Amino acid sequence: MTVSYPDPKDFTYADVGATRDEGFCPPGFHPMNVRARLGEGEEVFHRASEAVLTWEMHRALGVGIDAGADRAVPGIDVTVTLAGMIKAPCRVVWTVEEPRRAGWAYGTLPGHPECGEESFVVDRTGDGTVWLTVNAFSRGAKWYAKAGGPATRGFQHAYARRCGTVLRNIATQGGEAT
Repeated sequence: MTVSYPDPKDFTYADVGATRDEGFCPPGFHPMNVRARLGEGEEVFHRASEAVLTWEMHRALGVGIDAGADRAVPGIDVTVTLAGMIKAPCRVVWTVEEPRRAGWAYGTLPGHPECGEESFVVDRTGDGTVWLTVNAFSRGAKWYAKAGGPATRGFQHAYARRCGTVLRNIATQGGEAT
């Protein structure tokens, strides 16, 4: 079942929900698509899906998560805190929970250093391989994100790759990445 929350009210960008289409990037934004192999089988898929849907993956990354629910649900607000200093307010815009696909996306709200949307989706392919795809489009909103330019985008890509490493560990070994 796929659940959507397409109401663009309060978001800092127009294309709310657009990360459902991995190939779409609005004009003036920078695309990102990072895919990581997590393992194989239904158990790996279920562990990874739960870790993504319950914020476990994000917390294991070492970022602060202040969410309005224990599980990703369309319409709830989430504030991600980086290094204890940078607060990034977001809202979950869509979720998906299907037998072979699970995840969600959040979009930026006023006060976020970036402007755009990011999704975290776990899927199990026909051969049983389990993947995490982090798909996003963004551009700097605050002065320091704009000034960072390519370095900011490099950080985003490194963060997405780290999501794959951490989630692989959770899904295959039941623990946090080291």
